[in-house]
Amino acid sequence: MMTSMLQGIFTCVLGVAGGIAVGGGVIALIIVLDIIPRLSQLTSTYHRVHWYEGALISGSFIGTLADFWHWSVPLGPVVSTIIGLMCGIFIGMLAAALTEVLNVLPILAKRLRLTGYLFGLLMAMVAGKVAGSLFDWLIYNQ
Repeated sequence: MMTSMLQGIFTCVLGVAGGIAVGGGVIALIIVLDIIPRLSQLTSTYHRVHWYEGALISGSFIGTLADFWHWSVPLGPVVSTIIGLMCGIFIGMLAAALTEVLNVLPILAKRLRLTGYLFGLLMAMVAGKVAGSLFDWLIYNQ
């Protein structure tokens, strides 16, 4: 009884900590890339920045609910292919924008006096990403 309660508490704490870490990383990425200000500048709609922010938060929330409750919409193979193509284009553009931000790491390492450890920092990031992907693919999705 006591161990299952401790396991439940540990799972909740771990889930909240993971959520905060991932959410913080996503928000940091959005801030560093200046996605919302650039979007409003390109479309000349800076007075509608709050709409963009609301859409981002609403989309994240609805996407989380859809993932938790396994929502699905049967759209057929053609519509699914188009949506998949659009998602792939979005991910590709986000990856391209992220490579633009990679120059932040040397500046951060220089300010924190960690320039000698920059290679180790990059390798730790790559190893963490590979380990997480392998865990998700081999263990979590079984």
